Amino acid sequence: MRVEIWSDIACPWCYVGKARFEKALDAFPHRDAIEVVHRSFELDPGRGKTDIQPVIRMLTKKYGMSEAQAQAGEENLGTQAAAEGLEYRTQGRDHGNTFDMHRLLHLAKERGRQDELIQIFYKANFAEERSVFGDDERLVELAVSAGLDAGEAREVLADPAAYADEVRADEREAAELGANGVPFFVLDRKYGVSGAQPAEVFARALEQAWGSHSPLKVIQQDDAEACGPDGCAVPQN
Repeated sequence: MRVEIWSDIACPWCYVGKARFEKALDAFPHRDAIEVVHRSFELDPGRGKTDIQPVIRMLTKKYGMSEAQAQAGEENLGTQAAAEGLEYRTQGRDHGNTFDMHRLLHLAKERGRQDELIQIFYKANFAEERSVFGDDERLVELAVSAGLDAGEAREVLADPAAYADEVRADEREAAELGANGVPFFVLDRKYGVSGAQPAEVFARALEQAWGSHSPLKVIQQDDAEACGPDGCAVPQN
């Protein structure tokens, strides 16, 4: 059975949601029969490659909140990430365009290293001090750490058309499926799970998708935090 996950590296709920899904997947009796494929979804596709800004500034501009409110939201996200065993820097992160990372993830898919690379990208963006935005050599280093060839990664980054069609196709398909926010999980094209749901919801969806052949059903679409075209929901204390 195939599970497709639409997500963006800039989405904190995608980072948390992946961990929650994997907790359910690890306990699933048919784990070895599950293929996981990561699909592209850009939260900020119109942002230029060199348009990089601090996360707090981005949040205050997008939501009209104060810096204190934005920082409180980051602290809350850090707490939720920690509950899933994830590192999360609540200060000093930045925000930028993720198109090149999605293109590299398509290369990684062809090389059988996609899950490794997306986890490395998530950790680099949310837990490490050095930025993942606007620095091709940084992305090459991360690709190499996931088992990709440095030369191949550089070739992809140097050619704006490389895997661009694949990224856009993923994004069109997300729209066709009704996914207007991420993370969005599609299980064997039978069930959809929207948002960073608890592991129990993912476990139930895996069981239902494994044992049935019904059309796509969205489970608790509006009940969990997600990132959409207007940005990421920011938890408040």
